Amino acid sequence: MCPPQVRRGGDVEEVGRGEKAWDFGTARGRWRRLEGPEDVLALMDDEASMEIDGVGLVAVVRDAGATFLGPVFDDLAAVVCTGGTIRSHIGIISREYRVPGIMGVSLESEPADGTTVELDATGPDGIVRVVT
Repeated sequence: MCPPQVRRGGDVEEVGRGEKAWDFGTARGRWRRLEGPEDVLALMDDEASMEIDGVGLVAVVRDAGATFLGPVFDDLAAVVCTGGTIRSHIGIISREYRVPGIMGVSLESEPADGTTVELDATGPDGIVRVVT
């Protein structure tokens, strides 16, 4: 992994890489692991958690066929999937809805829920960085 860098108002440290679903540039948001429909329903019950101080939510899922994200997908700042490829359901929907997404992400360490992260699709790989 790369050493920390200074970028746009804070240090960033790479924590993972994967396949970018499309060339979205960069995106920032708060990391939130979603395991299934129950997590999405809880998120919908607390709409205020979708965006705090102008910072949206980066949904992190394991299953590349995670259709349970449907009710909130177009409200997400970005999506990170630890499985699948850009041809998986989440990769295709990411492109169609123009929601930044990185697929098949291999994480060196997983950020805690609520951590601000940056997704970078400006190079050949999609990169996930923690912002401090």
